[in-house]
Amino acid sequence: MSVVPPGEMSHPLPPPPARFSWRRFGLMAGIIVLLAAGALVILLAVGTEVGLGPLLIGIGTAVIPVPVLVACFMWLDRYEPEPTRFLAFCFGWGACVATAVSLGVNTGMGHLFDEWGLSQNLVAIIVAPVIEETTKMIGPLLLLWRRRKHFSGIVDGIVYCGLSATGFAMAENILYISGVYVSGEREGGAATGALSVVALFVVRILLTGFAHPLFTTMTGVGLGIAARTAKRSRRILAPLGMLLIAMLLHGSWNLLASSGARVLAVGYVSVMVPIFLTAVGGAIWIRAWEARLVGRVLPAYVSAGWLTAPEVASLVTFGRRASARNWARKIVGDQGAAAMRAFQFTATQLAMLRDGFLRGRAEADYQAEEHALLQAMSAHRAVYTGRDPSVPRVHWDGARYHLPLPDGTVRAVTPPAQPVVPVAVPVVPVGPMGPMGPGMPGVPPPPPYGYR
Repeated sequence: MSVVPPGEMSHPLPPPPARFSWRRFGLMAGIIVLLAAGALVILLAVGTEVGLGPLLIGIGTAVIPVPVLVACFMWLDRYEPEPTRFLAFCFGWGACVATAVSLGVNTGMGHLFDEWGLSQNLVAIIVAPVIEETTKMIGPLLLLWRRRKHFSGIVDGIVYCGLSATGFAMAENILYISGVYVSGEREGGAATGALSVVALFVVRILLTGFAHPLFTTMTGVGLGIAARTAKRSRRILAPLGMLLIAMLLHGSWNLLASSGARVLAVGYVSVMVPIFLTAVGGAIWIRAWEARLVGRVLPAYVSAGWLTAPEVASLVTFGRRASARNWARKIVGDQGAAAMRAFQFTATQLAMLRDGFLRGRAEADYQAEEHALLQAMSAHRAVYTGRDPSVPRVHWDGARYHLPLPDGTVRAVTPPAQPVVPVAVPVVPVGPMGPMGPGMPGVPPPPPYGYR
């Protein structure tokens, strides 16, 4: 790797383009066809039943809360943002495939329950939670299976499953809103239909719009646990157990809704809202816990000379990360801020990768991926280090700083117990980074020009 001139944006060389694969092409084509078929089924089912006008009203109304919910999940995911295409896949899966399959199963079981003389409420209480939570989970489960490297923990599971549920809720709201408009229009004209839509919007979207994401994020917790554990039994039981909890919550909510307005109001205030607030608090706590993971895992790279303690300290909170980006922007400009952001993202990926290794979940190409991430961090860092005149020209060797004095001598300085954040200094590598620490077989040492 060559030295990057000051001020020039640096990124690792892109990998060579992959050869055409019929298997990969078939998988992508199958996913696209599946999503399109699900969307077509929903549009035909609703459009044939209510007509184009009510369908457009339903779509326009149901889309209103989607940006808010999506923004919440993306905010939760900002520590290690996942590829947009995977987020869009989960949303599309919930909106198209999960909704189409659930619509067919629920409708079919409704006919069977009629023939058996059973109440239609049983479909909502027993059948709907099982089929809907299962189908919403399958999309994120496919990501865990096929794109394991992009499923690093519980936050990822919550985000993927939450977006799948958000897409599902949007499509389901289209069905309900367009249907209630038609019913109201038949009773008292367009004004009655519009009032019915407003009433349903308040109850179903403003007050209870969190229901589907709440249920399915329980499954996301299970998938996130499976992504981080090395025990086969836990990888199976955690998703199944949390899926069962999601089904129970969903069924309980439908039971409250079918028990009358008074019971629903009491259950909403005393049960569902506390559960929702607890889930939100838990998700934020889990995200903070994963954010502190870099402080527990990356110090091993400090001893190997790949990182300095101030760099690790600058990664453990969002406030410090923002300060580091502002510092890089101040001395280099937007290129520096972009490089710092890329460095932070790569460092987080490295922490997740090594934590998985220490937990026994490392991939076969662990060392190659670790090496690629470390090289990427060095390339990103080279953009902004050495540009701040207020930072002394010191080097880090994995144990001490080497400070050049005016008379030409170099003095070794022991680092303070609490590092100053941020300080960017170059390194003098002392040895390779091994699987359990410095000095063991692993990736080669960092390049001598790499700055901290």
